[in-house]
Amino acid sequence: MKTKYDLVIVGGGPGGSMAAMHAAKNGISVCILEKTRDIGYPVRCGEAMGETAIGQFFQPKETWIAARINKCAIIAPNGTRLNIPFNKEKGYVLNRRIFDYDLSLMASSEGAEVYTKSYVTSIEKQQNSYNINFDYLGTPKIINAKIIIGADGVESRVGRWAGLRTQVKMKDMESCVQYSVGNITVDSNAMDMYVGHNYAPGGYLWVFPKGDGCANIGIGVSGKYSKQKSAKKYLDEFIDKNYPSATIHTTMCGGVPCSQPMKHPISNNIMLVGDAAHFVNPLTGGGIAGAMKSGMFAGQVAAEAIKKNDTTEKFLEKYITLCKKDFINRHNKIYKVKETIQKFTDEEMNQIADKITQIPADKITLGKVFATAVFKKPSMIIDVMKMFAGF
Repeated sequence: MKTKYDLVIVGGGPGGSMAAMHAAKNGISVCILEKTRDIGYPVRCGEAMGETAIGQFFQPKETWIAARINKCAIIAPNGTRLNIPFNKEKGYVLNRRIFDYDLSLMASSEGAEVYTKSYVTSIEKQQNSYNINFDYLGTPKIINAKIIIGADGVESRVGRWAGLRTQVKMKDMESCVQYSVGNITVDSNAMDMYVGHNYAPGGYLWVFPKGDGCANIGIGVSGKYSKQKSAKKYLDEFIDKNYPSATIHTTMCGGVPCSQPMKHPISNNIMLVGDAAHFVNPLTGGGIAGAMKSGMFAGQVAAEAIKKNDTTEKFLEKYITLCKKDFINRHNKIYKVKETIQKFTDEEMNQIADKITQIPADKITLGKVFATAVFKKPSMIIDVMKMFAGF
């Protein structure tokens, strides 16, 4: 471990590894500091990702894929089941332990250094760099970086330490709990999503198969409602009713920012990526693709900034421009759709489901489902159809 690097990345998830990979590929010195002992563990994710989303970066390895998804079901509060085939776009449920680990190996193959059990405790601004204070295997250390990329999740301390506005409104923060379960019977090619206040107020409950009678069963509840009844209680009641023989092998919990993306996730010498920058699909809570894309852009801009000896906030705005062009504007539109849908009562959701059941089974698509849901706002229907083009 050196005492100085061009770029230090705090967090070794998909966003951090992608940033390291693309920065190192462009010839600058890069170091990842990951607080856990193993990259890829613990898994704090439902692990679902679209075929196109992952395909824009890599041809997925077989070891990354736990299940291939070609359909989904949305279950209304009254139990009405809307079965929706995926016509063009397929999906995957990943093995994040393997996937994340392999991304870090790809980063190291480009020249990035990776250090686990490295818990960052503070950062200190220097004239044109930062000192990073951290514990490495129990030993205090300090290294200097010209740029820091915060890939440290929704709780991003890097962002707070840098003085960035990282707060999320309570209604936009999903309280999430997930069990990895075994001993259940599920369709290994379909994911189920339950909506309504009886299942998951302000969010949804999911069942994502992982093969061999296993699945990720989790829930996200809006912070607006979680004080009334915990996300764990909703999930436990669902498991007891629907999968009473399930065995729970892993439990995870945390917050997911289903908000609009941060408008300004940068300052001098600092960029935030992924969940740290609130780059999460506000409707689904999916954040893998947003983390990977923002990490890639941040790594590219960091390398350019180092080569041009300009790590100012003004130069790093190139990073925001790239993200806006790719996904930020889309996420802002999705947020508006989420805001509309969250206002529905259970009765209104049931009525929408009844309307959709009248569509011939071979004509149902995700786009039509959501267009029907927002039919009272014609201007939003176009945004919905763009969001779900191909489904």
